[in-house]
Amino acid sequence: MSDDEARPADTRRLPTLDKTEDATDKAEDATGTADGAARSGPPGTATDTGDDGRGGRFWSARRVSAAVVALLLLAAAGLLLYDVAAVRAHHSSMAWRRRLAHELATRPLDSTWVLGAAALAVVLGIWLFVLAVTPGLRQVLPMRRSVPDVRAGLDRAAAALVLRDRAMEVAGVQSVRMKVGRRKAKARALSHFRELDEVRADLDASLGEGLRQLGLSRRLGLTVRVRRPKKG
Repeated sequence: MSDDEARPADTRRLPTLDKTEDATDKAEDATGTADGAARSGPPGTATDTGDDGRGGRFWSARRVSAAVVALLLLAAAGLLLYDVAAVRAHHSSMAWRRRLAHELATRPLDSTWVLGAAALAVVLGIWLFVLAVTPGLRQVLPMRRSVPDVRAGLDRAAAALVLRDRAMEVAGVQSVRMKVGRRKAKARALSHFRELDEVRADLDASLGEGLRQLGLSRRLGLTVRVRRPKKG
């Protein structure tokens, strides 16, 4: 019996690859991977979505005002429901409801109390309307959007602290008071040496570059005032 006849039927000789073909396949795989990486771009890079990077203000949840209004409405509705249920159970209604019904039936419309209550209701309605249509969160400055579906904000106090540290690096500046608003940043500096115009020019350049590096969606205006410290 030969060796080929003694080998089991399910045992087969493995195919072999030529070294040249193997190297060629590896080179093609590497080329395809590089092309795919070039097409997809590095991870974390923003794609061109046509967005100019500007984002609107953040909307406040206004949990406190919503909770206060909800509690007041719940208390009023609960008290009225209790009084209606008491009347349905053949009990007398509460004194405040009888008094209120009497006043509404007999007091004229030009009365001071009626006009005052109406003015209060109008003020409350305007206040609730303003809360509903305005975003709030005035302390958070929206930052430029570099990645789609990702928003970031910078607190105004943090922005003022960063700009203040940058202003203190200017030669001749003794102290700086920095205030950052929604549309403008104001710097008030004390200079104990150098010419005031030179210090002001350096502060304009340094703070202007600092505002640019903050990455805000809206470029803030800059106001710089420099003076000498008071003597004595």
